[in-house]
Amino acid sequence: MTVVVSNRGPYRFVARPDGSFDARIGSGGVASSLGPLLTSGAAGSDAAWIAAAVDDDDRAAVRGGAVDASGVSLTLLDLDPSTYRLYYDVVSNGTLWFLHHGLFDLPRRPRFDRRFREAWDAYSSVNLAFASAVADVAADGAVVLVQDYQLALVPGMLRRSRPDLRIAHFTHTAFCGPNSIRVLPTDIAEQICASMATVPCGFHSARWANAYSASAREILGAEAEIAPTFVASLGPDPDALATVAASPATAAASTALADTVGDRALLLRVDRIDPSKNIVRGFHAFDTMLAEHRAWRERVIFVARLNASRETMPEYLAYRNEVEQAAQRVNERWGTSDWQPVVLDARDDFPSTVAALLRYDALLVNPIKDGLNLVAKEGPLLNERDGVLCLSPEAGAWDELGEAALRIHPYDVDQAAGALHTALGMNRDERAARGARLRALAGARTPSDWLDDQIRSAG
Repeated sequence: MTVVVSNRGPYRFVARPDGSFDARIGSGGVASSLGPLLTSGAAGSDAAWIAAAVDDDDRAAVRGGAVDASGVSLTLLDLDPSTYRLYYDVVSNGTLWFLHHGLFDLPRRPRFDRRFREAWDAYSSVNLAFASAVADVAADGAVVLVQDYQLALVPGMLRRSRPDLRIAHFTHTAFCGPNSIRVLPTDIAEQICASMATVPCGFHSARWANAYSASAREILGAEAEIAPTFVASLGPDPDALATVAASPATAAASTALADTVGDRALLLRVDRIDPSKNIVRGFHAFDTMLAEHRAWRERVIFVARLNASRETMPEYLAYRNEVEQAAQRVNERWGTSDWQPVVLDARDDFPSTVAALLRYDALLVNPIKDGLNLVAKEGPLLNERDGVLCLSPEAGAWDELGEAALRIHPYDVDQAAGALHTALGMNRDERAARGARLRALAGARTPSDWLDDQIRSAG
């Protein structure tokens, strides 16, 4: 038996007027990658998934007994909404995400006070609810795959209550290093590291695995027993991408994009609006390129497909405003009557994203830190023009794709501008060689490989 444990499940439930519920594919990388594998039986015929009911409709579906997922036994935890908000917004996203991605403005944030301690109690209680649900569901000797930083305490809780289980914890983000982990209150850093140390811990990149090991050793001491790490990079699902690429919706989106771009070059980025994605500096680099290389004026369009993210958090609302202002400044400085240099597209529409990935001449992926960045792999697999990948080495995908990508420094705007100029002006032979190599590297692993690695590493 395989049990997947994650904050979000493979489906979200939406109430109909008649009181019944629609089951829709969940958002997020875990749901989109693991969901099809578990519902198809790839993890065994008795797979189970435990997740949180994340909104009112999910909670109503739980209370109405309407939670059902074909091919997998799905349990959604009906958690108190205020407790869930503290666990998710304050600790998981407001603290751990910022910590692991190096986003804190340390002279000002974080501030650990009584309010944070209340949130940490909520985080602990939610993790305990997940661990208790797993203990109730899992058969003797079952494999339990705990996903991500929101559930960092679950491994230790399960190890104590169900020592028969084979458990792995997989972190989808970057992991902070031994200096940064000390930003957390000492007892909280100890709880996180002590829990994770009880089971094999997986990461998309050896860099993040090494950072975790160093942090755990720093916090727990030289004599502590720390379970081994493993590296299991996630790959795209090529069949699923091909299906979307061949759809009428993508064809229509491709026609609309062609009308926008015309015969100009297309620079593309696809991201959530998140400070870790470094979107504003990407616009600054494009602005610098246009200033220093006049030939690109009116000959290139920068399409930024950006989805809203975590808009309950003031930091994210403020960053969205910065992103919009940065794009507007470029357009005001360089735009003409028949050329808008930056096209900001905030539609949550995957066929339109696929259409853009098919068409780009250069793809910009310049995060401050990123556990993987699946777009850096999806782009080369889909692209039909030998588009050049401009990739930050701070993305976990750099480990696999760096040899065929152009290195782009996430903080050095001048260097980034030069990389964009090089990518857009690269000769056909070099583009073709890089493109072929990128396709081979990006397609080397699939979601099935990633799932198999977790199951095999559980201990």
